[in-house]
Amino acid sequence: MSKLDDAVSNMIANLESKTGKSLADWVKLVQAEKLEKHGERVTFLKSKHGLGHGYANLVAHSVAGGGTPSRGEDPVAAQYEGAKAPLRPAYDSILAAVQKFGPDVEVAPKKAYVSLRRKKQFAIVQPSTATRLDVGLNLKGVPPKGRLEVSGSFNSMVSHRVRLESGKGVDKELIGWLKQAYDQA
Repeated sequence: MSKLDDAVSNMIANLESKTGKSLADWVKLVQAEKLEKHGERVTFLKSKHGLGHGYANLVAHSVAGGGTPSRGEDPVAAQYEGAKAPLRPAYDSILAAVQKFGPDVEVAPKKAYVSLRRKKQFAIVQPSTATRLDVGLNLKGVPPKGRLEVSGSFNSMVSHRVRLESGKGVDKELIGWLKQAYDQA
């Protein structure tokens, strides 16, 4: 089982423990609303039922797919296919470290990157090239220094970026910045 499969399984278990409803219950509730677009489903779940973005996204994808996300729909696997495959161990190391921060970490895969959320997004992990993994961080009030640079045009949803060449550089310093961003979220 991949780290993403583990993360999805944890989210499904946490969804039921936090809300008292299983994923299947949430899917039925959304299907009854007859909402056709993913964004409408996410907005409905967040505004009417108070779900966080990660959980709402999980349910919305499950409605579209007719059940829980399957391996064939794994956007993370698609991000690390082909020439970018050597970057996957670095992503897995980051994910493993971040999931130790607390049970409220939400892993929200997108087409080109993975959003890491708490109450709000605190980081993104993106395989930008075949040899570079970019970690975007929201670190309000932290001046750039060394490899912690201003995000610039990389992504407007984060304030800083760390470039990991050839997947190297997942170290205590990077995990520290991720934890600081998590604490601020």
